[in-house]
Amino acid sequence: MPRPQTIQIVLPAGDPRGMRVAEITTRIVRVIEVPRSQLADFLKMPEAQQVGVYFLMGELSEAGLPRVYIGQSGNVGNRLVQHNQNKDFWNRALVVISLTNSMTQTHALFLEWFAIAEANKAGRYSLENGNTGARPHTPAPLEADCHEIHETAATLLATLGQPIFEALTDTPTAKNEKELFYCKGSGADGVGEYTTEGFVVHKGSRGRTEVAPSIQGTTQERLRNQLVTEGVMTAGDGMLTFTRDHLFTSPSLAACIVMGRAANGWIEWKAANGKTLDELKRQTVV
Repeated sequence: MPRPQTIQIVLPAGDPRGMRVAEITTRIVRVIEVPRSQLADFLKMPEAQQVGVYFLMGELSEAGLPRVYIGQSGNVGNRLVQHNQNKDFWNRALVVISLTNSMTQTHALFLEWFAIAEANKAGRYSLENGNTGARPHTPAPLEADCHEIHETAATLLATLGQPIFEALTDTPTAKNEKELFYCKGSGADGVGEYTTEGFVVHKGSRGRTEVAPSIQGTTQERLRNQLVTEGVMTAGDGMLTFTRDHLFTSPSLAACIVMGRAANGWIEWKAANGKTLDELKRQTVV
């Protein structure tokens, strides 16, 4: 359950867009955000020589997802130097280390594997790693440490603007059921949620394969094709099926991708009682 926490963020050079160092004041985990242009400055810090887990953040994928590469190293500084030479997409690195320098290579290997698995499950980012690989053997006491380190790191990463492990939608409770909206017609059968970040189309939603003339040659058609290329949607049985939850910037873009034609999502998405998203979410605001 979420609880109040005190997070300290230090700006070593006084620049809020430069290097930032974040930690929860009662924990031993620190996250250092390193702009690629300031990698040389990070290498001068003692933390650069430690065992750690790192996240390379970069430009958006063609499908509009932020890209991330997750790795680990016994010397994070040296590994970032290697990535500076052979990986082009990233512009910032977020490095997770221990304030007491107590993180071992065993910790790091498990944390890397677990972070990749959890990031894939959340579906917010396009992972450059590919698959999660095999679960590394980790003694139970060390695995318990890793889960605590991951929990702290996830909070700090989200605080620094990278909610890599946060689900796109909230888990429903008995007293707070999800408010779902449905998009049917034109060979489509979609279901999703209107959230504070946009509109999330749920895994299992189905859209028509063909596109109507209204979006042929447009950015919407290119986005649709890219979602198939990146595996967010798969073709089969004459339809496109969402393989995971996917966040769109607006209800209309979500409806357009599902229906394969120009669409006003505020009208196309309807609750189970038949009321439109517009009626329930816009007209009620006075």
